[in-house]
Amino acid sequence: MARKVGRAIHLVCSTTVALALLLLLGAGYGPVPALGTALVPGGGVWASSSARTTVRTETLTLPELEEPVRVSFTAEGYASIEARTDHDLFLAQGYVTARLRLTQLDLQRRMGQGRLSELVGAAGLESDRFELSLGLARTARARWAAIPENSDSAKALTAYSEGVNSWMSSLRKTGEWPTIYGLTGVRPRPWTPTDTLVVQGVLTQQMNFNTIPLDYELLNRSLGPELTRTWFPVQAPTAQRPYDPGPYRNLPPTPLTVRNTNAADPDAAPTTPARPTPRPASAHKDVALPDSVRQLDFNSNAWAANGPKAAGGGAILAGDPHLQTTLPSYWFQVSLRSPGYQVTGGSLPGVPGVLVGHNKHISWSLTNAQTVGTLYYREKLSPDRPDSYYWRGAWRPMEKAHYTIPVRGGSTEDLTVDLTVHGPMMTVLDQKVSVNWMGNYAHNDLNALLAANRASDWTSFRTALRGWKAPALNFVYADDRGHIGTLLAGDVPQTPKGSRPWLPLPGTGTADVVGTIPQEALPEAYDPPGHLVASTNQRPTGPDYPYFLGTTMNFDPGYRQAVIERFHSERRGLRTEDYTALQNDVTDDLAVRLLPALLTALDGSGLTARQRAARDLLTTWDHTMGADSAAASVWWTFLDSYVHEVFQPWWDRKKVPADKDRWILDLDRSPIPLREALEHWTLDDPDNAAFTPPDGARRDAPQAMRTAFRTAVAELTDELGDRPAAWTWGKLHTREIPSITGAPGLGYEPYADGGNPWTVDAAGGELNSSFGPSFRLVVRWTGPGSAAAAAIYPGGQNETPGSAWYDNLVALWRKDEYLPLRPPNDAADTAATWSLRAGD
Repeated sequence: MARKVGRAIHLVCSTTVALALLLLLGAGYGPVPALGTALVPGGGVWASSSARTTVRTETLTLPELEEPVRVSFTAEGYASIEARTDHDLFLAQGYVTARLRLTQLDLQRRMGQGRLSELVGAAGLESDRFELSLGLARTARARWAAIPENSDSAKALTAYSEGVNSWMSSLRKTGEWPTIYGLTGVRPRPWTPTDTLVVQGVLTQQMNFNTIPLDYELLNRSLGPELTRTWFPVQAPTAQRPYDPGPYRNLPPTPLTVRNTNAADPDAAPTTPARPTPRPASAHKDVALPDSVRQLDFNSNAWAANGPKAAGGGAILAGDPHLQTTLPSYWFQVSLRSPGYQVTGGSLPGVPGVLVGHNKHISWSLTNAQTVGTLYYREKLSPDRPDSYYWRGAWRPMEKAHYTIPVRGGSTEDLTVDLTVHGPMMTVLDQKVSVNWMGNYAHNDLNALLAANRASDWTSFRTALRGWKAPALNFVYADDRGHIGTLLAGDVPQTPKGSRPWLPLPGTGTADVVGTIPQEALPEAYDPPGHLVASTNQRPTGPDYPYFLGTTMNFDPGYRQAVIERFHSERRGLRTEDYTALQNDVTDDLAVRLLPALLTALDGSGLTARQRAARDLLTTWDHTMGADSAAASVWWTFLDSYVHEVFQPWWDRKKVPADKDRWILDLDRSPIPLREALEHWTLDDPDNAAFTPPDGARRDAPQAMRTAFRTAVAELTDELGDRPAAWTWGKLHTREIPSITGAPGLGYEPYADGGNPWTVDAAGGELNSSFGPSFRLVVRWTGPGSAAAAAIYPGGQNETPGSAWYDNLVALWRKDEYLPLRPPNDAADTAATWSLRAGD
């Protein structure tokens, strides 16, 4: 019923959508509290309800343009921009993106700036306190100040801002603001280059900020150091699948040459500060870590093949970054053409250029490198001077960052953040630490992205990405000359030998960052003899790599990598349709590895009739997590039960505080290191002591598996009935695409679907998953300068629910159908055209 209501809302006109929002938000919902007087008839909400939602052919005047610009749209809403100058290209990109995604742009920058509360009231305070404490806005301002005025990035940022502001200027004249601004009476401020850098920082945070050292500290305190080292090791006990197997260079770390913009000045002279005056209780608050920040991306795929594996002997690339799927999407598909650029693919709303896609000669996609990017320091604080800390032999005063948080419908809140040389002081997972995060350094990553957009071969692409610092990403590459490659780009901090960066480090100066991994020593592969490069968030190097990249908590165990490699080992002459099929593959490689051991353990074990029926499902199963597969439900429920059967007694006895960070420590999420441990013990060490509960009778892996299997069958019977053949995976597992507003009627409601967190077509998070392939891309090079490309993403180009382009791409995405990735000069299938011209 909810799904039907949601679809009805999407199909009606914008006036009805505005009325639906009144009903949803009048009493408050999710992140948006009750809106009170904003709903009084005659207010701004009624003006916004008449805003146009259909893109039609028209001529528009943008004062800041230098020359005319043509913008064309396909029937599905994909935009293509052709400009005579690079300035006009990015101005038009900003204008088009703002016209279709203004609310998303504003919400993203508000989140990064710590100004959500100004729009949504007290519900935004937790997020605002966190973001202001971490300091994304401070970093963005410092980055903008450091960018040379005549650089490509400065020009692109300025032009993009002009385009966004041109659309907002029109809205100020017409009053047709997006509904949320009519409801609240709040208006978005003019866009600035700093805002784009804030939006870029938000993505960096979502991909690169984590709490892993603090989780290790919680495990050390509860499990103890020995079990923590054994069950959550730095290097996994199972075989890994690095894309760079070595040999490796061992070079000195590269010093960081730019400042941490959210840290105290390390060159300031130490002082002995006077006893501080007590601050008002409201002036300083410990900040909570929002759930959105704890979510880790373990599920992106990118691979490329060439030579005999690719049709025609050229090169073919596939990529599907996995992020939260939302309406509107993280992505805005666009084609860009000007004297300096001819590129098409997925852009990030708020950021000029294209993040994944292809130009005339090269194609690329990316995955999260998962490397260490967040270090925590336990500062030595003075007992009688709480605002001072001890570093390098002297007591030093903390610097202060002062903020005010406007709260709609409430009082303005003051926030003071203490800064040490390592970063801001924060209380995270109940631990008071300073935070040194690579996203807080004043680098110019946008310049690197724009240079990559213009690159024409591996050398120029690799050179461009030398300037990419955060987040650390794996870029996978293929070009029109048949070459393929992958490399890790970004800063990976290194601390002195003997320090343990997977734990909170001492803040006295003995474990400070000494630099980053040198560019020449970062993992990469180019035209390997196996004709395949693939990155799936796995550890990119072998165990003899001389630098610290992270622990088993950081990296994917390689199940998707194994499926991709096996697929390529069995095929030649691959075409686009082969790669779209692989992107939608739901084979569970952990089941491939462990299922024989389970079936052996169940042989002759005196199963009941229902247990035998469940076992029989597994004997003929093809290891795929299809929505219609009952065996998939048996396997998943068994694995969950197996994890709990082995580890829950230890968690209970040792009092592991899983509630402190359910994303990492909760057994319901089957933490990656524990899955790897179970795989290793089951296959290679079935008598491991972990199988025996504390103070329990001795047992081995087969005994634990039998108990877990019986528990799983009982759970499935309780939930799905007494017929194992009817226990289809789709009854347990669903996907949804929620609205960024949190309003259920505006999201794509849950539907039965296949996959799990470690299938190629991944579904991360809960059994009702909203994480998965956020942008599927396939590029096949058919000759010099000639590419056949296709893409799809689960969403639509327009954020307005009344638009035909709101969620029109979801049905295609669900059916595994792709649309041509339109090159910038392709006039086919044009449904509407905007002729942009300069003028007053």
